[in-house]
Amino acid sequence: MHSSAVFLIEFGAIILGLGLLGRIAGRLKFSPIPLYLLAGLAFGEGGLLPLGASEEFVAIGAEIGVILLLLMLGLEYTATDLVTNLKTQYPAGLVDAALNALPGAAMALLLGWGPVAAVVLAGVTWISSSGVIAKVLGDLGRLGNRETPVVLSILVLEDLAMAVYLPIVTALLAGVGLAAGSVTLAIALGVAGLVLFLALRYGRLISRFVSSDDPEKLLLVVLGLTLLVAGVAQQLQVSAAVGAFLVGIALSGEVAEGAHHLLSPLRDLFAAVFFVFFGLHTDPASIPPVLLPALALAVVTAGTKIATGYWAARRAGISARGRWRAGGTLVARGEFSIVIAGLAVTAGIEPSLGPLATAYVLILVVLGPLTARWTEPLATRLTGLRRRRSPAAGTSAAVAAGSGAVEAHGGGPQEERLDPVGEGAAGGR
Repeated sequence: MHSSAVFLIEFGAIILGLGLLGRIAGRLKFSPIPLYLLAGLAFGEGGLLPLGASEEFVAIGAEIGVILLLLMLGLEYTATDLVTNLKTQYPAGLVDAALNALPGAAMALLLGWGPVAAVVLAGVTWISSSGVIAKVLGDLGRLGNRETPVVLSILVLEDLAMAVYLPIVTALLAGVGLAAGSVTLAIALGVAGLVLFLALRYGRLISRFVSSDDPEKLLLVVLGLTLLVAGVAQQLQVSAAVGAFLVGIALSGEVAEGAHHLLSPLRDLFAAVFFVFFGLHTDPASIPPVLLPALALAVVTAGTKIATGYWAARRAGISARGRWRAGGTLVARGEFSIVIAGLAVTAGIEPSLGPLATAYVLILVVLGPLTARWTEPLATRLTGLRRRRSPAAGTSAAVAAGSGAVEAHGGGPQEERLDPVGEGAAGGR
C-alpha cells in the first residue's frame, strides 16, 4: 500500500511538472523538449531527486510515447503522398542522408565507439524534428511559402527512411548475425511494401473497417490496433515504431483526421513521458565530458542541414532567399534523434552515447527555431556586403543603363526581388 501511494505521488508530480514546463515553453514560444529532457536529468541517476517507485511505469509510458509519435506521423501522410515524394524528391533525400548522417558516424568512429554506435549516431544527426519544424513554420507564418513543400518533402523522405533504418539498428543492437539481420531487414521491407500496396489499393476499405461515428469506439480500435501491430513487429525484431508508422499510413480520409484529433492529447502526454524517461537514464555528470564533441557536431550538422535545404530548394527553382529559409528551417533535431539514441541506451552499447545525444539535441532544439528565423536575413545581408565590397567590372554602366530604363518608364528606384517564386507567393514574407 505504501509503495502504491509513493507511486501515485511520484507519477502525479511528474505529470504536473510536465504540464507546468509545457506552459512555460508556450509562453516563451519554443519547443518544450529541452525542458522535458532537463526534468528527466533532474530526477534521474545522479540528479537532484531520483525516482524509485514509478520508474517502471514511466518506462512503459515512454514506449507507448514512441509508438504514438510514429503513429501520428503516419497519419499525416497517405500512401500516395509517400510514393509521389519518393519518385520526385529522392535526390534531395540522398543528399540529406549523405551530408547529415556521415558527420555522426565519423564522430562515433573518432571517439572510438565502434561501427554499431556509428550507425546509431548517424541516425541521431540525420533526422530532423518534424514536430519542432512544423511548429516553427506555423509560428513564422511560412506554411504558404514556395519553399515549404521542399522542406516537407525532405521530412517525408526521412520518415519513410526510418522504416528501413530502424529495423537495421534494432538488429545491430540485438547483436544478431549477418544472416539474421538480412532476414529482419527483408521482413521489414516486405511488410512496408505490403502495407503501402494495401493502402494504395484498399485504403478506403481499411479505413471503413476502422471507422466509427462514436469517438470512444474509434479511439479504442485505432489505439488497440496500433499497439497490437507494434507488439507483433517488435516480436519479429522489426521495431514497434515502424509497425505503428505503417498503421498510420494505412488509415486515411476521415478516419485519419478523427484519429489524429483524438490521439493528439495522448501523444503529447506519452511523448513528454518519453523525453523524461530518456533524461532519467542519463547521469548529468556524464554530459560535461561530451559537451565539446556535442557542440562541434551541432555546429557541423547545422551547416550541413542548411546546405541540404539550400540545394533542394535550388533544385526546385526557389529564390535565393527561399533557399536560405529552407535550409535554416531544417536544422532542429528532436524527438526522433532521442528515439534512436534511446534504443542504444537501452541496449547498453556505449555509455557516453546517451549523454552526447542529450547534449546534441538540447543544443539544436534551441538553435533550430533561431536558424529558421535568422538564416535568410543574415545570408542576405552578408551577400549584399560582399557585393558592395567587390563590384564587378562594368557595374556602373549597367546601373546607369538600368536607371535610364526606369526613368524612361516614369518610375523611381525599386527594391530588388531576387525571385518572385520564393517571395510573391508567400505574400512577401
